[in-house]
Amino acid sequence: MVENYDAVDAEHSRPVGLNDESVEALGELSKALETVHRVRGHLYSAHPLVGGADLTLDRAVALLRQGGHGEVADRVEQELLGRNLLPGRWTFQIMEEFDDGYYAAFQEIERDAREKLAGGRRHIYEAEMKERRRTHGMPGHEATPEE
Repeated sequence: MVENYDAVDAEHSRPVGLNDESVEALGELSKALETVHRVRGHLYSAHPLVGGADLTLDRAVALLRQGGHGEVADRVEQELLGRNLLPGRWTFQIMEEFDDGYYAAFQEIERDAREKLAGGRRHIYEAEMKERRRTHGMPGHEATPEE
């Protein structure tokens, strides 16, 4: 807990009556959401990588045929080219399902918890940690950009 609430900007200050456990819980919920944001980013990174690999197979098939390996080319073309990453899904479908399901629910639940417990304020735990760790009066350790 930060004793000097005035040093934490109003947007990130602890509402009166919010206990340490609640602030820490909101911090953990936020941390978990940040991890899910990273997962989403990895899915969006995988999308063009998998698509690019699939498009590269066109050249591999052509070269296999030119090299006299028609049977291998046929197998790559029939079994791998255009194959679903997961049953019935290409990466765009996986991303859409993730965004509309798990990701949307996670964001809504985290936002609802912040609204109910902290009046919607974000990163209270981190703001208090910053206040505990900074050196008052030292350049580069200002509480806010205006300080």
